[in-house]
Amino acid sequence: MTTIAELILSTDEFALAKTLERLPDLTVRVESVVAEGPTRTMPLVWFSTDDPEDLEAALDADPSVDDHQCLLETAADGEWFYRLQYGEAVSSVCGSVYANGGTVLDAQVTDGQWTLRLLFPEREELSETVSAIENQGVRVDVRRMVEAGQDDDLETTAALTEPQQEAISEAYRQGYYDVPREISLEELADKLDISHQALSERLRRANRVLASEQLDDPSGELATD
Repeated sequence: MTTIAELILSTDEFALAKTLERLPDLTVRVESVVAEGPTRTMPLVWFSTDDPEDLEAALDADPSVDDHQCLLETAADGEWFYRLQYGEAVSSVCGSVYANGGTVLDAQVTDGQWTLRLLFPEREELSETVSAIENQGVRVDVRRMVEAGQDDDLETTAALTEPQQEAISEAYRQGYYDVPREISLEELADKLDISHQALSERLRRANRVLASEQLDDPSGELATD
């Protein structure tokens, strides 16, 4: 079933980190993304800034950007429309989305984080995309997810991805949550064939999703011991 999800990525691990570090007040909004094969990604981006010369200099110095071209100037509004060509690392992350049938609906930056709103024909393709991005050493937070035919308010819907479900289920079965623990995080990571850090991040995000569902549900009952 068609799934829409919001993914959160740090700018430090994705795109335009150095540009935003140099221009912290810069507003970034992706209009659309053009993918020319798995290693060439060219987004069309609106930048809001009062100093286009500083923007040009920042993009020139940003290692995540291989090339850039200003397509439209709206100086009166302080907005500048660019076509960017991302470097290999960023394109690999985007390629994971496209390789699994994903479409970028929109993307923007707030407080040092990218929010990507993606559409997938099947939920399994979202899970495969998250796993593929994490395997590149990039942390991904699936903030919201909803399936077609359900309430499409992404502000109020949350769910576990399949990798998160697998990790937390195996952790429970192996006694990771027992007191005392029956298995260490390192041993559990070996069983799941993922890195210690990737498992730690996956469990943390899964636990947060489950906790948020309880806190948002006034009838939910939290364990007290």
